[in-house]
Amino acid sequence: MSELPSGAAENLDPARRIALAYAPARARPAWLALFMFQQKLAETARPGREPLMVQLRLSWWRDRLNEQGDAWPVSEPVLSALKAWDGEHGRLVELVDGWEASVLAEDDGRADCEEFVSAQVSAYVALAEVLGVRDTSAVRATAEFLAGSRGDHRRAGAVPRPMRPLAVLAAMQRSVDREGGSRPVADMLAVIRAGLLGF
Repeated sequence: MSELPSGAAENLDPARRIALAYAPARARPAWLALFMFQQKLAETARPGREPLMVQLRLSWWRDRLNEQGDAWPVSEPVLSALKAWDGEHGRLVELVDGWEASVLAEDDGRADCEEFVSAQVSAYVALAEVLGVRDTSAVRATAEFLAGSRGDHRRAGAVPRPMRPLAVLAAMQRSVDREGGSRPVADMLAVIRAGLLGF
């Protein structure tokens, strides 16, 4: 895995910064790359932007993911970070497709867009496999919970050590579900437990 880009994590939203802290050192660059890419796609497709322009920008990202990393422009920090995926960045094309589907969805509801939800789950499973996780069942169940399913994902067992940031994000989401509204101050004991134990 490549080195963690200096200062790159500072641009993540607070929840992702906290989650990233629980990634093992070896896994952190790949996690940072995914988080940066997720934020970039969310910014690209933010509400209020002209759908055609969003599609053109998403198409640019799709094209880059279908290229070898040595063909990428050096000026794009997200692409530089994605080199930590060791050539497996093409597996994130589905994430771009999911965002495009959400933009085109008539109801404008991402949580109800099956392709968007499926893409979020697939991205975490792909990351797990990039990080050498063989049994991805707990990862998939936790990612499905995070993407909108509200079943008890913890029945699938603990999330493997390289994927602990996912468990942390799920712990934060459980706080949202309990309290309602926007993301509250997380139950830090639950976050710490998720980071250390994986559920």
